[in-house]
Amino acid sequence: MTELSPTPTDKFSFGLWTVGWQGVDVFGGAIRPPMDPAYAVHRLAELGAYGISFHDNDVFAFDADAAEKKTAIDSLRRALDETGLGVPMVTTNLFSHPVFRDGGFTNNDRDVRRFALRKAADNIDLAVSLGAKVFVAWGGREGAESGASKDIRAALDRYAEAFNILGQYVLDQGYDLRFAIEPKPNEPRGDILLPTVGSALAFIAELDHPELVGVNPEVGHEEMAGLNFAHSLAQALWHGKLYHVDLNGQNGPRFDQDLRFGAGNVRGAFWTVDILETGGYQGPRHFDFKPPRTEDESGVWASASACIRNYLILREKSRAFRADPEVQQALAAARVDQLSVATLAQGESLADLRAESFDPDEAAARGMAFEALDQLALEHLYGVRG
Repeated sequence: MTELSPTPTDKFSFGLWTVGWQGVDVFGGAIRPPMDPAYAVHRLAELGAYGISFHDNDVFAFDADAAEKKTAIDSLRRALDETGLGVPMVTTNLFSHPVFRDGGFTNNDRDVRRFALRKAADNIDLAVSLGAKVFVAWGGREGAESGASKDIRAALDRYAEAFNILGQYVLDQGYDLRFAIEPKPNEPRGDILLPTVGSALAFIAELDHPELVGVNPEVGHEEMAGLNFAHSLAQALWHGKLYHVDLNGQNGPRFDQDLRFGAGNVRGAFWTVDILETGGYQGPRHFDFKPPRTEDESGVWASASACIRNYLILREKSRAFRADPEVQQALAAARVDQLSVATLAQGESLADLRAESFDPDEAAARGMAFEALDQLALEHLYGVRG
């Protein structure tokens, strides 16, 4: 195996909320002390990250006054300048404070919706000032637990209104910024609006400025819904809407585990790296994981480093798989290349097709040779080829 050393061109980035997570869960309080954002920036730079992302309240407290916000932001800016790290993405916390118990943009309380828009607009200004190109929107509290409590059609109207208002603000200000919706099916709400990549893409098509809005799929969120994450990425790429991606690990449709990337569904992680590396995605490889509650600070950095290392390992395996002559033969045997050929040739009509002779029994007798191809992929993943 070649040297697995990250470079800035790999575009590995981390949310400050990942390494800074204190290990709080619904059954227990913090087991690690708060982490200063500037310290986190320096440590992530040492691991080989090229950038960081954050919620507004990862950097300053929800109730911070103007002077306190400036002090916190100035400290972060100095750390970024000292390390050379960038800020490719910023997001806003519209879920932690009790005021957002029923969400932000779709809260039944109109006053809360208005506050959420102001909070998001303020953070858009901060994002742009730090050079961010993507503004992620995770609607973790935008949902319901009971049928009568939420008029879903009206909620979607309000959701669209929020993106239309903020999108127009970005255009009016001349900002070079796009939005990325992060879908999730449930947790913390019983049912969250825009639960999957597919539903988010359908929603985006109805907005005033759909060109400004894409998706930020997360491994765990799609797999919580029992979906194939690599397929979700491929569809987002097909639509030209993969603006950002969150990488972590998950073991099937259970609670959101946020394992380090490469843990959990390893087979899924292999195909995730394969599509990111071959599908034309140019954005950050962003890690959104939580160092387990079992770990002290040394374990936090071991977990963060492993995210990078596992991606590089899987990238090397994907490249070896694609370059393997036996794989090339197996791809041809499986007729994978034929799928990229139009079913009707240029100038050919449906009438021409109807006049064509075809023996379905003969075609039905042909095997697809998928098993041999899939076994080669597994052998590369298991490390016995390449």
